[in-house]
Amino acid sequence: MKILVGLSGGVDSAVAAYLLKEQGYEVTCAFMRNWDSAVNDDVLGNPTLQDDICTQEQDYLDAQHTASALGLPLERVDFIEEYWQEVFQTFLQEYRKGRTPNPDILCNRYIKFDHFYRFAESLGFDTLATGHYAGIGTWEGKAALLRADDRNKDQSYFLCQIQRPMLDHVVFPLQHWSKPQVRQKAEALHLPVAEKKDSTGICFIGERRFRQFLSNYLPMQDGPIRLITDGRTVGRHHGVFYYTVGQRKGLEIGGTGPYFVIGKNVGVNELYVTDESHQDWLYSDACDLEGFNVLLDVQMPLDCTARFRYRQPDVPVHVEQQEDGSLLLSYPQTSRGVTPGQEAVLYLGELVIGGGVIRHVYREGKDLMEQIQNRMQHHEG
Repeated sequence: MKILVGLSGGVDSAVAAYLLKEQGYEVTCAFMRNWDSAVNDDVLGNPTLQDDICTQEQDYLDAQHTASALGLPLERVDFIEEYWQEVFQTFLQEYRKGRTPNPDILCNRYIKFDHFYRFAESLGFDTLATGHYAGIGTWEGKAALLRADDRNKDQSYFLCQIQRPMLDHVVFPLQHWSKPQVRQKAEALHLPVAEKKDSTGICFIGERRFRQFLSNYLPMQDGPIRLITDGRTVGRHHGVFYYTVGQRKGLEIGGTGPYFVIGKNVGVNELYVTDESHQDWLYSDACDLEGFNVLLDVQMPLDCTARFRYRQPDVPVHVEQQEDGSLLLSYPQTSRGVTPGQEAVLYLGELVIGGGVIRHVYREGKDLMEQIQNRMQHHEG
């Protein structure tokens, strides 16, 4: 079988390529270039960011060195325009709404497991592989997405929006591997990326400061930070777009503290926080999902588990489909920091049912964000 491996320049995809070669597959590697700083990045002239701008080119050099060490051919393909239109613009639109999107999920859906697969097909490949920590199994005779054995590194959360037909054309060689094992194998093979640090942050921002980068596309407009208990202004924010529910650090509020973000109102440019003694405002008992991507055929209503953030423990939920096609998730035991705009991924044991964007969050049958805004308006009255 011929397999095209997405080689990112990191250690995970390097070991994935090695494993497939050892298993006897005809392996070719390909490096995806999704962001062009010279075209897309308004901060090119800022000398403090020059080192960051070169990160992607360094990744390509690392991919070249890895492919050479493994004796594998390496292709290079650009998806700069596709990434800009289908990932980055969607990312900005969601932030403008005051929501918190996940660009890694968008990138997997539109770039890595759509455009990249079409590129693979154009080269005569039927199967794609990446260094994701996830697995492929079967459910009722059909391919299904599975969690990885290494739960600390499992990345099935980020794969919840890939289209179901792709599951027949993808393999994840690291399904049964832990991160330490991957490092050890890379060191034993003397791969040039064996000790390379994992990438952190959002892919197109890299190691730069998030607010500094985003301010080039969503100009900062400061405003009041108000306390839910009495409506007092306790500080100033740098732009409501840059904060997310549950956030504690970076608020720059003096006094006793700590304070936690519980909501925001984009229309009036206000950020709402609570103090440590009133953290109940961070908890909800239900939410609904839009744009749910089905990866597993299950009957509704359903009892399963949900993950509302990456690396967050699973939450037992009861799921019902509503008349408009959205899913209503109930979790009477409550959960902290469930946030509109983020992804909720449903699991049936090891199997990924699918994922959808959190549209509304509820507490005791009422929209939690509306409760917060009504409370603030009451203080004004």
